[in-house]
Amino acid sequence: MTDAAMTDAAQGSGDAPLILAVPSKGRLQENAAAFFARAGLDFVQSRGAREYRGAIAGLEGVEVAFLSASEIVAQLASGAAHLGVTGEDLVREQVTDADAAMAMLTPLGFGHAKVVVAVPQAWIDVATMADLDDVAAIMRARQGRKLRVATKYVNLTRRFFASHGLADYRIVESLGATEGAPAAGSAEIVVDITTTGATLAANALKLLDDGVILASQANLVASVRAGWGERARAAAGAILSRIAAEEEARTLREVRARVAEPAEDLAADLAARFGAHLPFGPAAGAGVQTIHCPEKAVFALVEHLAGRGAGDIAVSAPAYVFRAANPLRERLFARI
Repeated sequence: MTDAAMTDAAQGSGDAPLILAVPSKGRLQENAAAFFARAGLDFVQSRGAREYRGAIAGLEGVEVAFLSASEIVAQLASGAAHLGVTGEDLVREQVTDADAAMAMLTPLGFGHAKVVVAVPQAWIDVATMADLDDVAAIMRARQGRKLRVATKYVNLTRRFFASHGLADYRIVESLGATEGAPAAGSAEIVVDITTTGATLAANALKLLDDGVILASQANLVASVRAGWGERARAAAGAILSRIAAEEEARTLREVRARVAEPAEDLAADLAARFGAHLPFGPAAGAGVQTIHCPEKAVFALVEHLAGRGAGDIAVSAPAYVFRAANPLRERLFARI
């Protein structure tokens, strides 16, 4: 990201570009690029994949900044970036007033992981946070020391433990493989991030039944503190319009059918039974009708139409569905 662009974003210059911060490498970068590409928003890096600045093909007023996931959170928190793709776990860990500083616009469907409390499998009588509180109290009383918790998620751990009334513990900040801390003797338990739990199990650790601190995934996040000038707002509106249109299209099917009954009667029936609707309004009298239906209900809807005498039924998947109302755009503009 250029220094000028960062300064303009923070100051809110009306003609400053929108800064979109995305992961710079790895699976998160690949998934983010694929997500935006599905919405017709292709990243362009004029100097190749190692270039840390880019643009969106065919869309003016946007500068793409390729950063580490944690740096994205910092840029959003400070207002140096307008939009960013990062994990909710990093947002909640790094920014104390996250809900005041940022708006979580939409989950993106990748980067799934959980921040969890894990204890040694040998602790057969410890299954809940209440049990862990008992262990901590016994350790303090009998050994004169606090339960040690290895983690990179210091703030999430403190807030979660406080919510369970657990106070007799000491944080051991982890710089390496957190799950190895109990075996190394540097901590008794861990708070770590996991996708399947396999690595924790391989290190003889188990998750507590009520020890899920946060179920995280990659999110599209907006900075409330950024300078939202006219150019940035216009670019954000275009981006969110395409994303919402692609998400809408992905969850529905378009059914065209020749019906033999008045469409007004049909519309009410389909809405009640299948959550379907006629997006362009009913055609006059009987005739070919266009119906939008949730994907999961499409076959039941087709069978229902055939049972009511409809013929020549065709089902297709639209690429994009643009609605007059855009919940993503409304969510953003309500906060800025």
